[in-house]
Amino acid sequence: MERLTFDSEDLDRTEEFLSHAYARMRIGNGTPASSRARIHRSAIDSVSVDELDLDFDMSYAVTPLGRICLCVVHEGTIEDHVYQGVSDAFGPGDVVSFAPPELSYAGRIHAARYNITMLDPELLTQVAGATGTRHTEPVRLTGHRPLSPAAGDRLRTTIRYVQNHVLADPAVADEPLVASTAAQHLAASVLAAFPNTASVDPAGPDRLDAHPAALRRALAHIDDHADQPLTVAQIAEAAHISVRALQYAFRRHLDRTPLAHLREVRLSHAHDELTATDPESGVTVTDIAARWGFYHPGRFATLYRRTYGRSPRRTLHDG
Repeated sequence: MERLTFDSEDLDRTEEFLSHAYARMRIGNGTPASSRARIHRSAIDSVSVDELDLDFDMSYAVTPLGRICLCVVHEGTIEDHVYQGVSDAFGPGDVVSFAPPELSYAGRIHAARYNITMLDPELLTQVAGATGTRHTEPVRLTGHRPLSPAAGDRLRTTIRYVQNHVLADPAVADEPLVASTAAQHLAASVLAAFPNTASVDPAGPDRLDAHPAALRRALAHIDDHADQPLTVAQIAEAAHISVRALQYAFRRHLDRTPLAHLREVRLSHAHDELTATDPESGVTVTDIAARWGFYHPGRFATLYRRTYGRSPRRTLHDG
């Protein structure tokens, strides 16, 4: 996990830092009397979340980031934001995608406090299921604003959730299953929030591929690799079918998603570990939950209690 803090009133240093943290850019100051920039970053391999606080008006011109770049405005405004064919302005409460990963963009920030969340575009393809021999095109966002205010609110909640319950605790964020689960959760929320090129319905060949033998291969792969970071695309590859066929097979035969089944398998492993662990060893419920990819202790406890009829703490102490 990466954590860093930047605090400077030197515009040249700020430009150098931003160019290193994002992509090569030029910035300018519209209010020379002040130029303080404060930035705090928390990041795992495929996701970074930054909080930025600028007490001056900053112009920016940024080369392509190569990543999905989301912005949530807390205070102030962002004006004259432009990229190919788009011009817009954002204010407090807005959540937007700054630009497609392959395009440059520019604009002006007015004494703003805002959040920048970036993620690997490949995550969208993995989560959407546009992989496999029949689906070679990567998934792209086709709009920079959410489908609705409610969709934007849900995405903002997800970003805050990942920020506060994963990235806030290095010990949790460094757990491989936590990092993988959090990144996929964020990518799924981005796809749900913005218009995109992913298709949710399986094509005819995918339906034919969604047979019980393929499902058995997928279930076996999940059982054998539940202790490792695992994506839907990897499960589909092991089953020798496309991701859409995999999703259709799970929905048709088990009435659940592949990731929901993976979560149940990991919950079972967490239960076994809670049962076998000596309560005097110093190992906590939170430790075990994080090891199996559950990064919110309260939600883990609720899911565990619903499944096993008692709290994980009781299981740890009573065996």
